[in-house]
Amino acid sequence: MTEGVLSGIRVLDFGRFIAGPFCGALLADHGADVIRVDRVGGSEDRFILPLAESGEGPMFMQVNRGKRSLSLDPTSPDGREIVRKLLARSDIVVANLPASTLKSMGLDYATVSAINPRIILVTTNAYGHTGPNAHKVGFDGIAQCMSGAVYLNGEPGAPRRALAAYVDYSTAISAAFGAILALLARERTGRGQEVSGSLLTTALTISNTILMEQAITKPNRIPQGNLGYSSAPADLFKCSDDRWLIAQVVGQPLWEKFCKMLGADDWLADPKFKDDLGRGDNAHLVSERLQAWCATRTREEVLKAFDAARIPAGPVHSPQEALDDAHIRASGILRELAYPGMPQPAPVVDTPIRLSDTPGSIRGRAPTPGEHSAAVLEEIGYSAKEIERLRSSGII
Repeated sequence: MTEGVLSGIRVLDFGRFIAGPFCGALLADHGADVIRVDRVGGSEDRFILPLAESGEGPMFMQVNRGKRSLSLDPTSPDGREIVRKLLARSDIVVANLPASTLKSMGLDYATVSAINPRIILVTTNAYGHTGPNAHKVGFDGIAQCMSGAVYLNGEPGAPRRALAAYVDYSTAISAAFGAILALLARERTGRGQEVSGSLLTTALTISNTILMEQAITKPNRIPQGNLGYSSAPADLFKCSDDRWLIAQVVGQPLWEKFCKMLGADDWLADPKFKDDLGRGDNAHLVSERLQAWCATRTREEVLKAFDAARIPAGPVHSPQEALDDAHIRASGILRELAYPGMPQPAPVVDTPIRLSDTPGSIRGRAPTPGEHSAAVLEEIGYSAKEIERLRSSGII
């Protein structure tokens, strides 16, 4: 595997669950040496939806690929000394923890920068560092709910959050972007800095357009299922073989193609459908007609018709259909990674951004608990005898 653009950059990853660890995984994909600091015996986020005999689950395997694991009790005097030595030799620290926890662990920026002025501290938490909720803990779903997105999902009287943790993953991507910016700034100034983000900020960013509309025109929108608000069709449709698809039309050129395909030339002169906003306001009429059209055709037939007309549409896949999809398979985006004690390799999505000259890629599986503890400690000056003492006393 080619050397990554972040080769030579050391990252200490104190992250848990998704937002912190996936930031570290993205840095590892591009060559950084990312050391996950695990609890002795393994941290709690390892064991969600277990796949391996030892209990590791798919979330852990995805967001901790390509890292090394140092198991450590960082609250003990010996553990604090190990952290101090690592901080002195590291470039980036990742921690998705509340500010009070960072301070109690000695991972606040004032403390880490006093040890190493060049270090970059990347922190994410639920609510940010200011405001009355700054001290609270939270998860992806809470940020979704507070952003207004969940209220508008589902049906009237039945809000629905997204099962996929899009806020966590988006926060991680933003954090990795911030880490790279801080590295560039350090090249100019010689000093590190703190990079901070929050789940709520990410969720509000993604929901910003609906918040702006509400602030200015006060439409007081209500949930309307899968219907779009600002164009039509933008909905899910059931076909004659009981399979579903999504169709989306935005802009006049696509609308004209859609009407021709559907045999709905009468809509081209109808003032209700004169623009995207009007079509969105009357989305139920568009969806009703398209649903009737889809109900007499299989999903394959409908998708072929949309493709022939160059109108965006796609299948609603089950998880197994997504794994079997010919395009997804041909794209090479799924990497088969084995893990000790797992019956077969698992498909892990490769790094999401490709560079033509310096492409990143997954550089290995997620680590077992403490798999690299001895190697990491040797690198910062600990002897084999000292390492054995730390191990026997439960520090590592």
